[in-house]
Amino acid sequence: EALSQFKNKESVAIEWKSFQLDPSFVATPNESIVDHLAEKYRKDTDWAQTMIENMTENAKRSGLDFHFEKAILANSLNAHRLLHLAKKHKISNELKELLFKAYLTDGKNVNDWETLKNIGLEVGLNITEIEQLINSNAYSKEVLQDQQEAQNLGITGVPFFVFDNKYAVSGAQSTDVFLKTL
Repeated sequence: EALSQFKNKESVAIEWKSFQLDPSFVATPNESIVDHLAEKYRKDTDWAQTMIENMTENAKRSGLDFHFEKAILANSLNAHRLLHLAKKHKISNELKELLFKAYLTDGKNVNDWETLKNIGLEVGLNITEIEQLINSNAYSKEVLQDQQEAQNLGITGVPFFVFDNKYAVSGAQSTDVFLKTL
């Protein structure tokens, strides 16, 4: 929203970086996000449900349609690897939007190769390159480099935005905060 209001928006380049809240995360089949958050933060499920409802309402005010009740918990390493492939073809914004929609709205497993393949094809990635990615460790090093860069900058959560390697905005902030930073 801020970018659409920014008078020099054509001079802004967005670069997505890989960040995993827990790179060692292994999903437990059928675990709900509410139960996961309650356990992770050592709170009760009522607290976790309220947190989810608040995020859903904040998203709705921004025109986003989150359905955490459908969320399939997954390690996002492979999604980040696919994002690096999309970055090579200058379509990372398109891919990232579909990954967000898959996880936050549609309840798809973003660690499932069939899901990732379909998302990659939808944005125009080549099936051969996607299959090569699936059958290799391609872009794993780049994901780790992004995570190391985040650690070096002291980033511990998402969303987190870095502008021109000088200014940072942590968390979901108002449009005005982003406009002032831009």
